[in-house]
Amino acid sequence: MDQDRMKGSLKEAKGHVKETAGKAMGDEKLKREGQADQVEGKVQNVVGGVKDTIKDTMKDDRKH
Repeated sequence: MDQDRMKGSLKEAKGHVKETAGKAMGDEKLKREGQADQVEGKVQNVVGGVKDTIKDTMKDDRKH
């Protein structure tokens, strides 16, 4: 698994916690930061998935 996928998942989880805390405390800035972190984490996770797919494809091509 690519490092980007792990880091992205972690950032997404952290963002969810921030968003929830922001909602609970009525802190709109913290809530928005959490939402932004979640989006960034999702993008990073997708990038990692693409890297994994490319690596897998290259391994398959070498076998043939």
